[in-house]
Amino acid sequence: MKTATIQLETLTCPSCLQKIEGALKKLSGVQQESVEVLFNSSRVRLNFLEERISLEEIEEAITKIGYEVQNSKVKPSRKN
Repeated sequence: MKTATIQLETLTCPSCLQKIEGALKKLSGVQQESVEVLFNSSRVRLNFLEERISLEEIEEAITKIGYEVQNSKVKPSRKN
């Protein structure tokens, strides 16, 4: 499991947050309960299985719904 932090263009309204969150939660390989869209900082954090989906595919899903990805970082998820 990997954790991605994705910096987006500036989010302008709460419906942007809902649209992005909804699209990402539909992706196979994304841990639904981990999807967090941070409105004030225009960032997305989520956990994903790199065996099932790539960071590029996640970024593409964001782009397809009309948002620009500025940069992304990936690191291994912490184990509890």
